[in-house]
Amino acid sequence: MRIVSHTCSNTEIVCALGAADLLVGVDADSDHPAEVVAGLPKLGRDLSLDIAAVLALKPDLVLSSRTLPGHDPLVQALEAAGLRTLVCEPLRLADVYTDIARIAEAIGRAEEGQRLVARLREELKPHPLRGRRPRVLLEWWPKPVIAPTRDSWATELIELAGGENPWGQRPGKSSPLSEAEILEAAPELVVMSWCGVKVENYRAELVRRRPGWQSVPAVRAGQIHAISEEFLGRPGPRLVQGYHALRRLIEQHVQ
Repeated sequence: MRIVSHTCSNTEIVCALGAADLLVGVDADSDHPAEVVAGLPKLGRDLSLDIAAVLALKPDLVLSSRTLPGHDPLVQALEAAGLRTLVCEPLRLADVYTDIARIAEAIGRAEEGQRLVARLREELKPHPLRGRRPRVLLEWWPKPVIAPTRDSWATELIELAGGENPWGQRPGKSSPLSEAEILEAAPELVVMSWCGVKVENYRAELVRRRPGWQSVPAVRAGQIHAISEEFLGRPGPRLVQGYHALRRLIEQHVQ
């Protein structure tokens, strides 16, 4: 089987299933596992996939996504080109598990998929802590500040790790936040996980310098931290690493 992966998370799922050898092309943002993607054709950024280049690789299956609004036209173009596609649109962790099982079934790795899902379920268990849950602002984007809301695996990870997302009951996958909303919520931890930005380019001083933020408990206490978006923003196996990073930050805060 020849597989083209359109998103980082799908690439990582295929590799975690032990099927890296089936990949014949990936999107330009797929960067893990490095030793696998280094030798594969890069077919354009996530929202600007080169359909002609995909066709030239003669894939048996294209793994795509609807996690961003701009994905819809790409999925439609892939299907219009006659390419067999499997489209993921996960919201909560249960959806991530379902997508892993769907991909595993489609590529002939059903048993591996069951084992991978079982391992993730075991790793992503609730982590109870004594006392009140600290309020966590997880930033998908710094300006405007965008945070996950109710329909997001990231909100679920915060809760499993022992924290509270102040916007965890707001409908939708994510939401821009006003200064007033953030000041009122008074987050005790700020976690930068800026999408599409390398973690080495995250800057805590950008958070500290925001007008009015000197009264935010997380800023006053110096609790501004970075967790790469590759561990929190990609709905695949490496969410485990993001979860454990969140747990460590929350544990340190409540000690």
